[in-house]
Amino acid sequence: MAENEDDKQETAAAPQATDKPQGPQFSLQRIYLKDSSFESPRSPKVFQNKWTPKINFDIKTRNSKIQDDVYEVVLVLTAEAKLEEETAFLVEVHQSGIFSCKDFDDTQLEQLLSTVCPNILYPYAREAIDGLVTKGSFPALMLSPINFDALYAQQKQAQAEQAGKDSGNGSTSAEPPVPETAQ
Repeated sequence: MAENEDDKQETAAAPQATDKPQGPQFSLQRIYLKDSSFESPRSPKVFQNKWTPKINFDIKTRNSKIQDDVYEVVLVLTAEAKLEEETAFLVEVHQSGIFSCKDFDDTQLEQLLSTVCPNILYPYAREAIDGLVTKGSFPALMLSPINFDALYAQQKQAQAEQAGKDSGNGSTSAEPPVPETAQ
């Protein structure tokens, strides 16, 4: 009988534990394709040449606050294939997501929007790029994984170095530089 009384006391204490603050909260609300384009300006002539392209790849991210604790993050991937300095195809995808980010400090929020959110969006963007390229009758374009944490760290280091150079030449800035990935 004593065991049952202990169980009742534990059960009664459990609701009090949930009254404590839960800390920062992050959730994905929606993923969507905001924009995409595909151009093959040299078709059908491009298909008559040997396929040995030079691929140029560009990646950008931006984010905007939609409402309190809710942000849109847009990952922009652009890939261009060139044969002998002429564009074989140009493809661009704007993969977007809506994320809820509650109770993060500014530094944590910036890192979250610049690394975690793009990591979530990237597989969808990569698939969209590959789908557009193959529908254009080109060989699959399988983009390699990207380490957004490393890109963010490199960007922060470059900003710190630039800030050091700026302070050495007597110039001052009223605002810290805005990283390219968090506009």
